[in-house]
Amino acid sequence: MRRRDFIKLIAGSSAAWPFAFASRAQQPSRPVIGFLNGVTAQERARPLAAFLKGLGETGYADGRNVVIEYRWANGQYDRLPAMAADLVRRQVSVIAATTTPAALAAKATTTSIPIVFEVGADPIKLGLVANLNRPGGNITGVTQTNVEIAPKRLQLLHELIPSARIIAFLVSPADPLITEPSISEVSAAAHALGLDLHVVNASNEDEIDAAFAKLSQIRAEGVVVGGGPFFAGRTEQLAALALKHSMPTIYEYKRFVAAGGLMSYGSEISEAYRLAGIYTGRVLKGDKPADLPVQQATKVELLINLRTAKALGITVPNTLIGRADEVIE
Repeated sequence: MRRRDFIKLIAGSSAAWPFAFASRAQQPSRPVIGFLNGVTAQERARPLAAFLKGLGETGYADGRNVVIEYRWANGQYDRLPAMAADLVRRQVSVIAATTTPAALAAKATTTSIPIVFEVGADPIKLGLVANLNRPGGNITGVTQTNVEIAPKRLQLLHELIPSARIIAFLVSPADPLITEPSISEVSAAAHALGLDLHVVNASNEDEIDAAFAKLSQIRAEGVVVGGGPFFAGRTEQLAALALKHSMPTIYEYKRFVAAGGLMSYGSEISEAYRLAGIYTGRVLKGDKPADLPVQQATKVELLINLRTAKALGITVPNTLIGRADEVIE
């Protein structure tokens, strides 16, 4: 190449550089969602898919026009404040805090970045919002009714096996914000029904195994499984243990019945996550959390597994079958 032509080439390239940088600068940056959760990605695989579906209903897709920064505490709730602080330092556009401990950690960390929560208890009692219709501040979200209907699960189990007098209530100390009010409400319901309620604790998989093994010691005739993130990812283990120990058991999620459990009664967590995904998208579009009423996933379903009932030697009353939303035969 001749020297004159080389100089022209360099000059031409140099002239184009400002335009190349300007073109890049004009490309809009994608908003970032901080997804904060107290358990594991595996335990929340289906709810996460529902969250992404709800987000998609508002026009957003991870990797296309939005970026999601995931933070999973893997059951170690004491890590959540640091994780929330990290998301704040990264100046994410919105934090989707999708368990009760995650929501409380996010609220304690920032008053400026919008927060969308998904919790299984009353957000007013938790201190997340002062009013459901007008949350105010930088936070809103979705709540399930599962804590409030825990006594109803006891009533349904009593209706199924009216002769049973001793009932175990399996709860997790790892989820105190959900466990403590549930114990109070279920204990009151047990007293009203004249039942002897034994609270049994389990904070890991081995303790769940041990809890079912000890049921015979307290002469339990049935089990109500408490709510919370810890048990939500262990429905198959719970269903298998209930069958192994021939123990009539009721839980909140229908996945329990699909896995061979006897009964479930509660709202579906995936629907709550979908609604949280929609709210997250609306916040990205400019809606203020203060103006978005807290939504309640109020659809409650009763599922009964008649095959499991037969295996346990239980005849399900027609009155229960008639009220069931789904029956597995």
